[in-house]
Amino acid sequence: MSFDINNILRDNIKKLVPYSSARDEFQGEASVYLDANENSFGSPLPDAYNRYPDPLQLEVKQKISKIKGVPPRNIFLGNGSDEAIDILFRAFCRPGIDNVITVPPTYGMYEVSANINDVEVRKVSLTADYQLNLEAIAETIDANTKLIFICSPNNPTGNSIDREDIETILANFNGIVVIDEAYINYSRQKTFIQELTEYANLVVLQTLSKAWGLAGLRLGMAFASEEIIEVFNKVKPPYNINLASQKLALEALDNIEQVNQWIKTTVSERERLALELSKLNIVQHIYPSDANFILVKTTDAKAIYDYLVSNGIIVRDRSKVTLCEGSLRITVGTPAENDTLINTLKNLSL
Repeated sequence: MSFDINNILRDNIKKLVPYSSARDEFQGEASVYLDANENSFGSPLPDAYNRYPDPLQLEVKQKISKIKGVPPRNIFLGNGSDEAIDILFRAFCRPGIDNVITVPPTYGMYEVSANINDVEVRKVSLTADYQLNLEAIAETIDANTKLIFICSPNNPTGNSIDREDIETILANFNGIVVIDEAYINYSRQKTFIQELTEYANLVVLQTLSKAWGLAGLRLGMAFASEEIIEVFNKVKPPYNINLASQKLALEALDNIEQVNQWIKTTVSERERLALELSKLNIVQHIYPSDANFILVKTTDAKAIYDYLVSNGIIVRDRSKVTLCEGSLRITVGTPAENDTLINTLKNLSL
């Protein structure tokens, strides 16, 4: 099934003339910059923050390109992955007309962005083992379905979605399939970035917030065809990634060995944490995880959550989420933090 971006791109976005910033109109270095109405005297900070940042973050993208094996022209950087999600709605979904499909339980921001943009959300629940219900998804798609969101590894369940099922949707859907890989660094499954040349309708989201430890920077990545990336760049604010974030990202991206070591430790601790928790009477089931957290079905999620809070330990109560009844989502901490959690739960009597 052939994908044509013009068939789903909103007419107003096709006609949109993006804002042209001063930094868009000049490339290279100069000795005197008098084009952007900046404060030419400098800033109170030691670095040159009086100047606007590179609107396309080319230096950061080049470094990411070397790590990910994707050309810079296929990379979009957003203020968190949430910005990329929002742009997808604004560029491809007509308010009050189009719809998107989500597969709960899943990351809640897809629905929030849809509601903000007045776009219908059609929910097709995962199966009991947290995999895609392909038949139900196929029945839910209609002529106005523009986006399908699949989080893999999935949040809050932690498992990876079957790769062949995702490929089936990619091959048979005329809209855009968004694979959110925020937790891919912890997964045994390979990234879908490698499939960009095969599927023109594929958008892969990743982030520097998890394995890279840069949640405070709010720097998300989208990987897609050049056509789709051009749409992202057309719709985004001119300077969506500030200069401080770009500089800090460049510094962080040089430390891949440290990040890889953290990943190994986290995966090891994930297995240890799951094993120790499984020995507790309050734990009924621990779901397999490819992420840096585990979903734990308990005898009384709210009581356990409240007990942990009273001991200064914060986890996430997911017991009211579809298919996660009675469950807590627990991030894998440092070995010391995990020990504190385990020992605290051993002292709980319900």
